[in-house]
Amino acid sequence: MWAREALARELNMPLEKVKVNVTLLGGGFGRKSKPDFVVEAALLSKAANAPVRVQWTRDDDLHHDFYHSLSAQRIKATLDSSGKLIGWNHHTVFPAIGATGNPDELHPSDGELGLGCIDFPFEVPHIRIETHESKAHTRIGWLRSVSNIHHSFATNSILDEIAETKGQDPSEMLLELLGEDKNLDFGDEIKGDFGNYGEPLEKFPWNTGRLKNVIQLVVKESGWKESLAQGKAVGFAAHKSFLTYVACVVEVEKDANGNLVIPSVHYAVDCGVPVNKDRIRSQFEGGAQFATSLALTSKITFENGQVQQDNFDSYQIIRMPQSPKKIHVHIIDSQEKPTGVGEPPVPPFIPALCNAVYKLTGNRVYELPLKIS
Repeated sequence: MWAREALARELNMPLEKVKVNVTLLGGGFGRKSKPDFVVEAALLSKAANAPVRVQWTRDDDLHHDFYHSLSAQRIKATLDSSGKLIGWNHHTVFPAIGATGNPDELHPSDGELGLGCIDFPFEVPHIRIETHESKAHTRIGWLRSVSNIHHSFATNSILDEIAETKGQDPSEMLLELLGEDKNLDFGDEIKGDFGNYGEPLEKFPWNTGRLKNVIQLVVKESGWKESLAQGKAVGFAAHKSFLTYVACVVEVEKDANGNLVIPSVHYAVDCGVPVNKDRIRSQFEGGAQFATSLALTSKITFENGQVQQDNFDSYQIIRMPQSPKKIHVHIIDSQEKPTGVGEPPVPPFIPALCNAVYKLTGNRVYELPLKIS
C-alpha cells in the first residue's frame, strides 16, 4: 500500500489506477518497506515512455539507505544505604523514524519508547524516563529489533554494573527486581500509548513470571554459575521484545593474537507455542550472528553529508573467525499465544556480549561498535 500511495502521489494518478506486482524475494527486513526505488523506476519509465528496470548497486544502497538511529543513553541509578535499587532515571536521545518525513518531529514516538524503555518491568519505587530533542540529519528506518537495540544495551549494561556494586549475581538480582509473578499494564507509570507491538495487553500481557522463567532456564543450561577456565568470561542479559521473552549468556575469550573469540552463546526463549522449533532455532542462530556484527564491526559514518562506506570492504560484517562457534537455543514449551522470533535474538545478545567483555578485560563498554584492547 505504501508503494502504491507513493506512486499515485508522485505520478499524479488515482490510487485505483496503480497496480504493484509483488515478486517473491528473500527477506529485506525494514528496507523494502521504503518505496523510494519503486518511485525512481516509475519516474524513469514515464520519462522514457517504456518499461524500465532499476537495479541499485550495493554502493547505491549503502549511500542512500534508511539507517538505524544513532543514540545516546544516560541512566542514573540510585541505591539506598542497604544496597536496594530505589531510583531509575533513564535519558534516551535518538532521531525518530518519523523525522525522516517530518523535520519537526524532534522526539521519539510512544511506540519507539515502548521498545525496551518505558516498559521497564522491575520493582523500583522511583522511575523517570526522559527524552530530549534530536534532529534527524539523514533518513531513519527500521533495523532488526529497532529501538530495542540501544535501550537493551543501556539497560542491561547498567543493571550489570548495579549487580557488581551490590556484590550480587546479575541473574539473581533481576529475579529479585521482577518480584512476584504478575501481569503489567504500565497504566500508572506511562502517559501516552504503550503500543505493545500493536497487540492488546489483555491478550498479550507483560508477564514478569515468563521473563523469570527464561532467566532461570538460561542460567541452568549455560552453566552460568560454574567456574570458568582462566582467560574465559561470560556475560548475561535478559529482555522482552516483540512480545517474546529472551535471556542470553555469551562466553568470550581471546585467541593467541589477542582477538576476541565467542566460543558459545546460550539463549532461553519463551515465544508462546513453539510452532516450528527448527525455524525458531535458525532465527536465533542468525540473530546472534547479526548482533555480533552490530557489536563488533558494523558502522556507518558521514563526512560532508556523504556516507563513507561503499561496500563490504568498508562496511564490515563479521567473518567466520568472529562468528559465535556454538549457539544453543533452549525453547520453553509454552501454551501462550505464539509471538515473534525474528527480532528478539538481537537486544539481549549485545549487552550480554559487552558484559562478558568487561569481565574479560576490565573495561566497561559504553560505545558501539566496541573496541577490544
